[in-house]
Amino acid sequence: MAEPSNTPPVGETRRPGMDHELYPFRTLAESPRLAWPGGARMAVTVTLMLDYWELDPPAEASRDPRVVSPLGNFRPDWLTWSQREYGNRVGIFRVLDMLDRFAVVPSVALGAAAARRYPELVDECARRGAAFLAHGTHATRRITSRMSAAEEAAFIAESRDAVQRATGQHPAGWCGQDFNESPRTPGLLAESGFAYTTDWSNDDRPYLLNTAAGKPGPLISLPAHSEWNDLECMWLRRVAPAVWARGVAEAAVVLHAEGGAAFNLTLHPWIAGQAHRIRYLGEALAGVLGLPGLWRATTDEVARAARDQL
Repeated sequence: MAEPSNTPPVGETRRPGMDHELYPFRTLAESPRLAWPGGARMAVTVTLMLDYWELDPPAEASRDPRVVSPLGNFRPDWLTWSQREYGNRVGIFRVLDMLDRFAVVPSVALGAAAARRYPELVDECARRGAAFLAHGTHATRRITSRMSAAEEAAFIAESRDAVQRATGQHPAGWCGQDFNESPRTPGLLAESGFAYTTDWSNDDRPYLLNTAAGKPGPLISLPAHSEWNDLECMWLRRVAPAVWARGVAEAAVVLHAEGGAAFNLTLHPWIAGQAHRIRYLGEALAGVLGLPGLWRATTDEVARAARDQL
């Protein structure tokens, strides 16, 4: 894969367009309005994060520095580990019950360690018809540009193979831990057999990523929509749950009016599944799913529908 090449030599003017060759620049006016099954105005997906936070990760591991205990950044981080365990012991069942009430089939971003540690949770999601995306190895280990190509390829393969062993199916989608990628990642994902990724928050509609020699495809980028991700909003920005729920619904109204978008709501069981927040997940879902002309789908289904139009 080509490395970023749009930085001009000293004294020269920057060329128009992107700072890299991973995808061509486009505006909303230039973006194709995709047609969804049944003439739906908008595709709606819910992505549930299922991963494992290490109590004492390896010293070389890269994790999101923003997600730390309120008491500070230290090791072992018992409080953060315990919060994550709450999500996998308690919160996930509240979230799944709420999704059941609204007849939502989730897409599940499944980390390799979680796939090994929580087979009963994998089964709970599988019996609901969930689509499983590979999601790295641990919540405390991200892809970074400090990895060699071989190290990154091995990391991707470990995640892919763990999901396949746990579910019996090769995952079509990739959702990187903390959405981190290196400039090589799209190409390595395509080589590993992935059809799409949900790592990019730069659009409301799917598009093709360049994976070899600056040519688009075959990897599709589906919207990540970090602006209403429960972790981004309620944990990192301290947005009140009621405000978060209204924001999710208001975003859906705008995208529904524009047409052609793929609306993705990302949930973490240790956040949305807390007793004082679960009510507001219901309010958010009611605000979105009350709109007419929606296609409720998994990310696998959205990627397949988008591929025929890109």
